[in-house]
This record gives sequence, C-alpha cells and structure tokens, in this order.
Amino acid sequence: MTALDRPSSLDRALRLFADVHPGEGRLAVLLALNVFLILTTYYILKPVREALILGQGSAELKTYLSVGQVVLLSVAVPYYGRLAARLHRRALVNVVTYFFVACLAAFYVLAQAGLPIGIAYFLWIGVFNLMIVAQFWSFANDLYTRDEGERLFPIVGFGASLGAVLGAVIAGRLMRPLGVYQLLLVGAVLLAAQLQVTNYVDRHTSDHEEAPKPPSKKAEATGTHTNAFALVFRTPYLLLIAIMLLLNATVDATGEYILGSIVTDAAQARVAAGNAGGLGVEAVIGAFYSRYFALINVTSLLLQLFVVSRIVKYLGVSTAVTILPALSLVAYNVLAFVPGLWAVLGAKVAEKGTDYSLSNTVRNMLFLPCTREEKYSAKQAIDSFFFRMGDVVSAAIVFAGTHLGLAASGFAKLNVVLAAAFLTLAVLVGRAYLGRTSMRTLAVRTGAKPAPA
Repeated sequence: MTALDRPSSLDRALRLFADVHPGEGRLAVLLALNVFLILTTYYILKPVREALILGQGSAELKTYLSVGQVVLLSVAVPYYGRLAARLHRRALVNVVTYFFVACLAAFYVLAQAGLPIGIAYFLWIGVFNLMIVAQFWSFANDLYTRDEGERLFPIVGFGASLGAVLGAVIAGRLMRPLGVYQLLLVGAVLLAAQLQVTNYVDRHTSDHEEAPKPPSKKAEATGTHTNAFALVFRTPYLLLIAIMLLLNATVDATGEYILGSIVTDAAQARVAAGNAGGLGVEAVIGAFYSRYFALINVTSLLLQLFVVSRIVKYLGVSTAVTILPALSLVAYNVLAFVPGLWAVLGAKVAEKGTDYSLSNTVRNMLFLPCTREEKYSAKQAIDSFFFRMGDVVSAAIVFAGTHLGLAASGFAKLNVVLAAAFLTLAVLVGRAYLGRTSMRTLAVRTGAKPAPA
C-alpha cells in the first residue's frame, strides 16, 4: 500500500459517518464548510425578513408575496441559464454570489437612508435562498462522480444541517446588540467568506470541470439560448424530478397549515381553561414552535450523521428517494383520523427531519448522472421555481379548503391523496435514476454519448 492509498486520520474519523476512501475526506469537509457558511448566512438573514415584512407590512401581505417570488424566479432562472451557458463554473459562482453580496450592501444603504425595504427584501431573499443553495449543489455535483457523490454527499449535507441550526442561534444572539439592519452586513461578510472557500476548492479541482458549450452561431445571431424551463420540459427525467419536488413542497406546506391550525386551537383552549401558566395565546404558540423547531433540528442532525449514508449505501438512491413520501403518506393517514396535537407534532417532526436530512441529500444526488447544463440551468429551475410553485399550489388549496369549511382532518385527507401522488412520482424518479446511471456507465465503457432520458 502506497502513501496515497493510506487513509488519513481525517478519512478514518469520517468513516464513522460515511464510506470515505483514502484522500476524500479533505474535499468533503471543505464542501461541508462551504454549504455550512451558506446556510448560516441564510438563517442570519431570515429573521431580518420576518422583522421587516411584519413590521412594514402584514402577515397577509407575506402570504401574497409568495406569488411575486414565483414571478421573479420565472425571470431570474432563464438569465442564470444564459450565464451558465457562457461562463466556467468559478466565474459563474463568483458573478452570482457577488451580485447577492452587492444586494445586501444596497439594502443596508437604503435602510439607513430611511427607505422602506420590507417588500423588496422579502422578494429578494425568496430568490436568494433557493438560487444560492441550488448553485452550491450544482457545484458539488460537478466535482463528484456518481459513486463519490452517493458516498460523500451525506457528509456535505451535514454542513447544511449544522449551518441552519447555528445560523438561527447566531441571529438570536446578534439581533439585540447589533440591530436588524446590521445583520445584513454580517450576512454579506459571511457570503463573501464562503465564496473564498468555493474558489479555493475550485482551484484545486479544476481538472474535474466540464467546460460550458459555446453558444451556436444561430443563438449568437438571434440572442437566443437554451431555456432552463424548456430543458426541464423536454427531458422526461428532469420533468419527473420537477413534479416530484412540486408535490413535496405542496404536501409540506399544507401540513404546516394543518399543524398551525391545530396548535392555534390548542393554545386558545389552554388559555381559556387557565392551564397556560399565565401566558397568552401568542406566547403559548411561540413556546410550542420553539420546541418544534428544536426537535426538527436535532432529528435532522442525527439522521444526517448516522442514518443517511447507510440508507444510501444499503438501499440505494432509487429506494431512498421514496422514504419521505412513504412517511408522509403514513403520517397523514394517521392525522386524517387522529388530528390531535401530539400526533401532528410527531408526524411533522418525523417528516421535516427526514426532509431536511435524507431527502435533501438524495434529491441532490439525483443530478449526479446529469450533464453540466442540466446540473446548473435545469437544477436552478427545479430547485427554485418548481419548489416555490408548490407553496403557491398549497396556498390555493388552503384558500379553497377554508372557504369550503374543511377542518384539519379534511386537509389531512387531502394530503393523503397528494402524498400518494408524491410517492408515485418518487418511484418513477428512482427508476429513471437507475436508467440514467446505467446508460452513463455504458457510455463511459463504450465511449458513446448517452442519450437524454
């Protein structure tokens, strides 16, 4: 065994959590640090969003603006696709990230000038958090082969889970001494810092990059380029993933409404019965959600560390992608008949914890057998636009259901149907993934170009 074949102490330590081969630990940790800083940044900026939109607007306005985010994404995603078609990945990531850093600086300047930025910032952050995270995973997909990604993405995903937890804690600690608007500058500094990690990684792995294809003469002459949405709709594999993610978001958002309505009713009942320890309804709800988010974070971290890599290793991606929808189907079947507070709490913690760990990691693995254009342009469309469309569909369902007088159990029954459709799509996606990976493996062996699937 040569020195290159011997695992380092870091490789050996990481084997507790994933199947790490000699020399792979360093890159996995750097990518975990990269996405850790991204998620830390977002969760520092997220409370600013709540403070501004509720302080300068209202809860109703917050709901309606989700439609505005979809409109913005429908414009932003095609422009991102054009950049991805022209720029190498390091230039692409630098241009997009520095644009978002500049936006944060601009919001700070406008706020200091006394201008209301609540609506604009809410719309902006809804685009930022989806596009910047999707871009990172496109970058990670570009660095790893399918085998490497299936083994090492669980370690990278732990960085995201940890960043979400610590980002929220840091925001809570900094809000009082610094104030709301200064957190924008903290976010800008962290976002610029994570970009340096990206650039360092890219400089040391440049041999992995698949160069962008230059635009055709016709595209140059007419100014037209491959549209990210057209790419999704004409590629069955990508379209299946897009619809699956839309259903995922719809089921989750509708489940959050079910939880919120049950929690509100329970809080009002406790206060009316004098069992709230002197707390008001809002305080009881706030205390419940504090425990709820803590349980989700702990569940997600533990699953990411000790379960995700083992599920992928022993069951495979095609089976792992079906676990969340199967769990949702069981959970909402229970809630349809037992819509109690503790039942919905357990169901949502299990669902969200699995979503934030296993499902999130596996969804990103689905792009490992994809082309560069699919990893960057199509992934942006799927992870941002189609995901946000799920929220819009859920809002329409809630609007219609409340006007029809549906109770929590009624919405749970509706979610059973949606979860069944979600599971069906997940099964189809799993089969398509196996088909894609087998075609690319065959193409590598024979030197042929794999046909689109």
